Amino acid sequence: VQAGGEGDVRLCVSVSSARGLAGMATITFGAAGREGQARGRFLLEHAAPFSAFLTDSFGRQHNYLRISLTEKCNLRCQYCMPEEGVQLTPKSELLTAQEIISLARLFVKEGVEKIRLTGGEPLIRPDVVDIVGQLYKLEGLKTIAVTTNGINLARLLPRLKEAGLNAINISLDTLVPAKFEFIVRRKGFHKVMEGIHKATELGYRPVKVNCVVMRGFNEDELLGFVDFTKDLPVDVRFIEYMPFDGNRWNFKKMVSYKEMLDTIKQRWPELEKLPCEASSTAKSYKVPHFQGQISFITSMSEHFCGSCNRLRITADGNLKVCLFGNSEVSLRDHLRSGASEEELVQIIGAAVGRKKKQHAGMFNISQMKNRPMILIGCCVFQKDPSSTFDTKCLEASPVGQVSVDCQSKEASPGSEFFTRDSRSSTKVPRASDNLTHTDEEGRATMVDVGGKPDSRRSAVAGAVVRLGEKAFGMVRQNQVKKGDVLAVAQIAGIQGAKLTSQLIPLCHNIPLNHVEVSLSLDEARYAVVIRSSCQTWGRTGVEMEALTAASLAALTVYDMCKAVTHDIVIEEVKLLSKTGGQRGDFSRV
Repeated sequence: VQAGGEGDVRLCVSVSSARGLAGMATITFGAAGREGQARGRFLLEHAAPFSAFLTDSFGRQHNYLRISLTEKCNLRCQYCMPEEGVQLTPKSELLTAQEIISLARLFVKEGVEKIRLTGGEPLIRPDVVDIVGQLYKLEGLKTIAVTTNGINLARLLPRLKEAGLNAINISLDTLVPAKFEFIVRRKGFHKVMEGIHKATELGYRPVKVNCVVMRGFNEDELLGFVDFTKDLPVDVRFIEYMPFDGNRWNFKKMVSYKEMLDTIKQRWPELEKLPCEASSTAKSYKVPHFQGQISFITSMSEHFCGSCNRLRITADGNLKVCLFGNSEVSLRDHLRSGASEEELVQIIGAAVGRKKKQHAGMFNISQMKNRPMILIGCCVFQKDPSSTFDTKCLEASPVGQVSVDCQSKEASPGSEFFTRDSRSSTKVPRASDNLTHTDEEGRATMVDVGGKPDSRRSAVAGAVVRLGEKAFGMVRQNQVKKGDVLAVAQIAGIQGAKLTSQLIPLCHNIPLNHVEVSLSLDEARYAVVIRSSCQTWGRTGVEMEALTAASLAALTVYDMCKAVTHDIVIEEVKLLSKTGGQRGDFSRV
């Protein structure tokens, strides 16, 4: 017997039987009822008996099943797969629609009340509407949900809703269109936004938007995402960055729930916490008078393993009892070998019984080995943390010309940026007769710039990519399948400039004040002409940063066009000008 709020008394009864069922019934007696004020009936909360086969050794009842429908996806996200790619399972080894329904029916019979369809991208599976319709017929199943990248959502949602889909999660990690296209190597930002609005129009409440927050990538968009909930009934779910095989997890790149919450409260101190269910993975908040809300999925800083109620079936039919674990049981093989329903239940029960208390029993999950997330059915953003790409620089930049102004150090008061023109002349010190990056014995060494004075430095570099008539025409008409070649190459050039010290061994790590990359089309040569410029205030020049930016932009143009032709020539990679430093200015005539 428990004392409840406002004088309520709750009677909790544990239920079990020889068949292996376990459950809990709760009856609430209101204080007003005891005082003789008839309420018509008592509020009775009664949970149906629950299968012991879906109850683990810690008493957690698993009534939520995630089923991956496919390993394929219609995006090519840089963060979703290992750099070397993934080997897709042959179609014959994937679950058929009938096998999916058979397993779903078994789980629902044992107590599963919610099924979420995932991928890959579930909405590219041709029979997805059919599968939703068949799931809807399962007696006892209360919720059919889908997690999608949103590209096909607006087109399919009316049919999915009619078939019985009643919950939606959409993955979206940036509100900046250029950044979106850079991440996924495809166009589609506006399709995702169209899908979100279509879901709200059709009455889904709330539409959940999944956003994985990564330091140095999109933590600067926290306030923008909160503002996104002002006029839309969406639940933006900020997810702590988690490790998966192939994403090079780095603790320093994780932004914790408390840090995110502090940032948001500085802007909206009136932010209020919302109540949540015991098994919820989310801590929910709302800005008063906003239509939507925000939530935090604290997988790393405050794990919710103690109330975990989730199981997963991969597209090839393996049962995963923990997202973080690599232990799997093939239900597909047992199903195809003719295992009876009772045998399948025993196999499932044994796997659930082995589930660890938390994070698959690992103390250091950053070292875990697991499937890449594209193959788990948990395709939310996980960026390669080795990148220092500062995407704050993209926030206000039009796609046509990406200009970056990331001030990292103030110039000294009164200092001026020296520009060379026809009326000025500067005495240029004689070039060195020796290589500066080798010691007396000829071994590589980094130049010590500690004794040099700080000064304003700039450099401009260029490159030309000859594409040929066909590829050039496709770039000009923006018809290349990988996306907008010029926009992606611009962003790659900017990222290259910022990563120069990691790519060129003896370069210093320079805080860049400004980076600009522009690309233009030269129809006479069927070429893309690239121009990059960098500025800093420091003790060494930025020639290498400008050259790296031009080179990376050129290589990106090649990469995006090589499916059309390999007869592409990158030429004229060169320094065009530079200012500042002891050796004076340089300008190529």
